[in-house]
Amino acid sequence: MDFGVLMFMTDYAMPAPDLAKALEERGFESLWAPEHSHIPLSRKTPFPGGGDLPKPYFDAMDPFVSLTAAAAVTTKLKVATGVCLVIQRDTIQLAKTVASLDQASRGRFLFGIGGGWNQDEMEDHGTVYATRFKRMREQVEAMREIWTKSKPEYHGDIVNFPPMMAWPKPMQSPLPVIVGGAFPHAARRAVRYGNGWAPIAGRAPYGDIGEQLPKFKQMLAEAGRTIEDVPLTLMGGGDDVDELKRYRDMGAVRWVAMLPAEGADKTLPRLDHWARIMPQVNA
Repeated sequence: MDFGVLMFMTDYAMPAPDLAKALEERGFESLWAPEHSHIPLSRKTPFPGGGDLPKPYFDAMDPFVSLTAAAAVTTKLKVATGVCLVIQRDTIQLAKTVASLDQASRGRFLFGIGGGWNQDEMEDHGTVYATRFKRMREQVEAMREIWTKSKPEYHGDIVNFPPMMAWPKPMQSPLPVIVGGAFPHAARRAVRYGNGWAPIAGRAPYGDIGEQLPKFKQMLAEAGRTIEDVPLTLMGGGDDVDELKRYRDMGAVRWVAMLPAEGADKTLPRLDHWARIMPQVNA
């Protein structure tokens, strides 16, 4: 099982290039950056984690800028959005941004996506809350046309454009689209149009992934797909070796440790801790 790290990139967190080099030196597979364009002062939807919204949500840098900086100073480390709020971005421009980062990283980009939870935030971008997931599906389908066709076009109910020419194309084919979110809804989306599923593990109210995985595999089978087509990435904060081995044995291909947005003085010891755990899990 591979290991990654997710951290909100902020102006008080360990800088992305320094973090990326430290991760690669310690044998991590990937660096994941979440995003929020802004946080409206109104609140139609509560924070899913409960309580007050953590400060980094207000302070997050643009993930594509941070990940480009990370890719520039590494050679093996994969860079990933965890997750990109595609419904808050223009489809055509996002397709170019994603393809550009995959080219700049020489095929090391993982496109983690999600529909988000903050209704006020997405409505500020003109996104209709009730149809946000239909929009996300159409955006992914449309971006795949742009990434793979010389003269792409797409005609959906929300996303619609005539034939065009758009480059660059991603280096990876297919470029991995990893759908983040909880079971069963995000799992269904991953089965329908994803190249991976990334739920949060071990935190209420998301449920036990051990109970959900057989149902996920059944969804895949009914769609004519397999867990190899849509591999499982788990997001979480736990560092219990036995539990991580259980996830590995269940078929998870990747564990992404969610770390606080802190400076190098606190982050490097955390990375050293995980560097000791990784070989124990994969022994």
